[in-house]
Amino acid sequence: MDQKDIKDLLRAFDKSGLSKLKLKDGEFEIHFQKGFAGNAQTQEVQFDTQNIQVQPVREAVSAPVLNQNESEDNDAQYITSPMVGTFYKAPSPGAAPFVKPGDIIKAGTTVAIIEAMKIMNEIEAEFDCEIVEELVGDGEPVEFDQPLFRVKKI
Repeated sequence: MDQKDIKDLLRAFDKSGLSKLKLKDGEFEIHFQKGFAGNAQTQEVQFDTQNIQVQPVREAVSAPVLNQNESEDNDAQYITSPMVGTFYKAPSPGAAPFVKPGDIIKAGTTVAIIEAMKIMNEIEAEFDCEIVEELVGDGEPVEFDQPLFRVKKI
């Protein structure tokens, strides 16, 4: 199984109604799980390093936006996580964050990175907006559709 196969499998799993998937092929074994209750832990993925090499890759991913109407500012919207993974607010440790509260950004601007299966996925804004609040800490695990930033559409 190569990196493309794993990415395709992860996408299919993400779109499926399944909450767990375990795949075993000889000595190669991979487990996927989504919909954690409480604090999510890093998923354990074991690779047979003799047969597969995984390289960190950056991919641009548009983050879905969640509208909140109850007891929130009517203009408030949320940039949410398009996948399960680990949230990073900067391109590298010690670097300046991509965005911070008060920043006004254009559509397509990278707002964060989510690492999933050793792949760095850049999360981009879908529209022009102002970052109102950062809702997730650097290095924290995130779930599918979890709000990352509260934003105000411009």
